[in-house]
Amino acid sequence: MTLFDRLNAQRPWMEEERLVLDQVMRTAEDVIAPAAVGYDKSGDYPETSMAALNKLGMNAIFVPEAYGGALMSYRLYLECVSIISAACASTGIIYATNFHGMKPLIDLGTEEQKTRLLPRISGGGLGSLAITEPSAGSDATGMKTRFTPDGDEIIIDGSKAFISNGDRAELILLFGKWSEIEDPRQAISVLILERGSPGFEVGPKEEKMGHRAATTVPLFFNGCRVPRANLLGEPGGGLKILLSSLNKSRPSVAAHALGIARAAFADMIAYMNEREQSGREIIDFQGNQFLIADLASELAMVETWIDYVAALIAAGETDYGEEASIAKMRASDLAMRMTTEAVQMHGGYGYITDYRVERLMRDAKITQIWEGTNQVHRQLIGRSFRAK
Repeated sequence: MTLFDRLNAQRPWMEEERLVLDQVMRTAEDVIAPAAVGYDKSGDYPETSMAALNKLGMNAIFVPEAYGGALMSYRLYLECVSIISAACASTGIIYATNFHGMKPLIDLGTEEQKTRLLPRISGGGLGSLAITEPSAGSDATGMKTRFTPDGDEIIIDGSKAFISNGDRAELILLFGKWSEIEDPRQAISVLILERGSPGFEVGPKEEKMGHRAATTVPLFFNGCRVPRANLLGEPGGGLKILLSSLNKSRPSVAAHALGIARAAFADMIAYMNEREQSGREIIDFQGNQFLIADLASELAMVETWIDYVAALIAAGETDYGEEASIAKMRASDLAMRMTTEAVQMHGGYGYITDYRVERLMRDAKITQIWEGTNQVHRQLIGRSFRAK
């Protein structure tokens, strides 16, 4: 039994959770992983992979039963994200973005909003989250998208950039600033934008280094009208919702990065046990063993930390921003290092598309950038130790 077999054996999954994980693992191995190469090359949306997840009802595991779901633990959701992302990072982030966008609606929406909107997601529809703008990245308070009340409607003007699922989402959690509030932080508000709203346009798909099958698009709002009934919370209540949303999406991004790191580690170990140089498997060289020891140790600690953050959330903890930042930062840094070393250990073969590690390395990079750059997370963690 390996180190990771022993670690996994200690994870206290309930029988129902193990059944879900077994189904997800089989689907990842039989459907998602084999299709990943073709989707990466073509850049096409992974229709067969997403259809397989919808057949399992994967959106339902984070939606309450009252709205068509079959709610299970956040920890189980994170593990599913890792398994899917190890098979195909594009499919993994498409699935995770559903959670990122719709969790605030689940937690903070009115009964009317949840009854009206959530069945679309539990039934397999896509959700999205729209925060970033061309001039507002890590500093989300700099956003310029404007919400203007007009009777029973809200008029939206502005744009968003780099929005995952933006061209396919049924529902988009959209952040902007309330026109009647002058303070730029207090003006931040949030609403649910429904697909097909008048005045809403989707820009062309971005051509990306990695995650090529996961669409990323700009969004444009030109006098776009939505019902005021779609406002989440009160005008000016968006900053609190934004921070709450990020604190749950950042461990999700960590789980996504963890899946990439797991896949790279597995490929690297398999190759090092087969490839011979100077009459020896390359895993037998001491320097390579030192490298494996470092990477395995970091992988084990990241897995354990993500479980720890999930346990905090399950226990009802509300103050876990630094813990979420640590999870996102360390998992994404590990994904980048792990994939880089996996390419290195494959030698020249690691640089060609015949081996998966080349794709994993391209997919890993964005995990250090989105959901707050790792420079921002280091700042958030570091300044938390300032004397009050």
